[in-house]
Amino acid sequence: MQFEALEINRKIKDLQGQGRSLTFIGITYLDFREYHLALTYQLEANQIFLKSPIKNPAVPFNLSNIGYAYDLLERSDSALFYQKQAFSMSTGINHGPLKSLILSRLGNAYFSLARKDSALVYYNKALQNAHMINDRINNGRIERKIAELYASDFRYDSSLYYARRSFSHVTQSAQGLELLETSKLLFSLFRLQNNIDSAFFYHDYVQAMTDSLYGPQKLKQQQLFMMEEQQRQQTALQEKEKSTNRIKFTALLSALGFSLLLAFVLIRNNRNKQKANILLKKQKGKIEETLSELKLTQSQLIHSEKMASLGALTAGIAHEIQNPLNFVNNFSEVSSELVDDMNKEIDSGYIGEVKIIAGDLKQNLEKIRHHGQRASSIVKGMLEHSRTSEGKKELTDINALADEYLRLAYHGLRAKDKNFNADFKTDFDEKLQKIYVIPQDIGRVFLNLINNAFQACAEQLALSKSKGSAVSSNSSVMRDDTYKPLVVVSTRKLENSMEIRVKDNGPGIPNGIKEKIFQPFFTTKPTGQGTGLGLSLSYDIIKAHGGELKVATVEGQGTTFIIQLVV
Repeated sequence: MQFEALEINRKIKDLQGQGRSLTFIGITYLDFREYHLALTYQLEANQIFLKSPIKNPAVPFNLSNIGYAYDLLERSDSALFYQKQAFSMSTGINHGPLKSLILSRLGNAYFSLARKDSALVYYNKALQNAHMINDRINNGRIERKIAELYASDFRYDSSLYYARRSFSHVTQSAQGLELLETSKLLFSLFRLQNNIDSAFFYHDYVQAMTDSLYGPQKLKQQQLFMMEEQQRQQTALQEKEKSTNRIKFTALLSALGFSLLLAFVLIRNNRNKQKANILLKKQKGKIEETLSELKLTQSQLIHSEKMASLGALTAGIAHEIQNPLNFVNNFSEVSSELVDDMNKEIDSGYIGEVKIIAGDLKQNLEKIRHHGQRASSIVKGMLEHSRTSEGKKELTDINALADEYLRLAYHGLRAKDKNFNADFKTDFDEKLQKIYVIPQDIGRVFLNLINNAFQACAEQLALSKSKGSAVSSNSSVMRDDTYKPLVVVSTRKLENSMEIRVKDNGPGIPNGIKEKIFQPFFTTKPTGQGTGLGLSLSYDIIKAHGGELKVATVEGQGTTFIIQLVV
């Protein structure tokens, strides 16, 4: 009847009905002791319940049946897993007998795993729930399992007590299978106690229930049923295959017709495509020629940008070296005069004065040597950061690199424009660790961002002065110009990265162009004063290092470029 119900539910596409039918088919196979077949149908029912969006009380019942089948197949770990799932899903479902059943089967799983203390805890919980709701169906089954547990520990008196209670309850509820199992247990217990009369009494029950449930006639009926069911399943499968073949044949004919139509269309269009291909080849040649010109122009622009950066770097280096060279020249001139004075004193015979002049001369030579070494160290440091890059990363002190390029950028701008003046300061995190980068490339990024910051300050200073002039021309009182250009370079350690900020108090970036500043060839500078590649190249360099370059700006207040590099 359940198989017939399953077919009807499949036809009307009732998922809940299909799940219930499969569940009860599985239960019936459990009674037939066909545990593998039972498990197959219960698992199929579970798959159907999972597809349904409705919370169904049958789901925990089905999961418990799956666990019970695994228990009977002596796969205790799987049994415990599904019983726990069933117990978890049954929470909140008002179904008293189901709770008794799941609790007792949890006990079974623990019993099979030889965890008897845990098994007894769940058996007692199940028995308490069964007594509370007068659950006669599960009461006898639970008492029988408790009796079996006590018997396994050789506690025969306790086992006999629960076995007799079980026999009384299953007799009242007329449960044939449970009566058979309980009678077997009582027969074994009385035989162990040499109580022959009671043992024979329950042995008769065992024989009678075995004949009733699993006698030759019943076995024959069961085998006949199984054979009919297998034949029905094969017939259904054959019908399904025939239907599938018909669909495939129809699809094949349709595909053939479509292929013929497609071939006709392709043949008709082929001539048009041949004509179009000739035209496309001509256009492709023109496009390739234009692309080559664009690539050449791009290379030239990138070279121009690099040369502009090199020019700024060179100006900064020249200024850095000029200071110690001035000292060397000045002390050389003074020393030359001291030599002339010393010769005169020697001729006059004033040895004391000669020694004093010699001492001064020695001090001058020390100062010349000191400033010469300073110039040498500057040149050496510049060579380390300006040698041809092979794309190899080196362990680099980011604080030192940023400080060096800040000074170079400032002195480079001062060398170009003597009237340029701005304050700058650093705020470096002393705990910042060295990281592997290509120092030449990162230095180019620093130089570009710092140059932009100083130029923004210069622009704001010029704007401030023009506003001040306008106010003074219309007023008898001169207004003090309060704007002071400032560029701040700072670093700090983050959790898994480091952050370098280049901040200026210039005019800021207008919102209308903020999204475009990292685009190649975009620039706000007058024609001939910028290629528009500086920020684009900087962005690409930081990305190539696995980092990120961002901008934060407020129009009229200033701009901060933020570099984040992974440590």
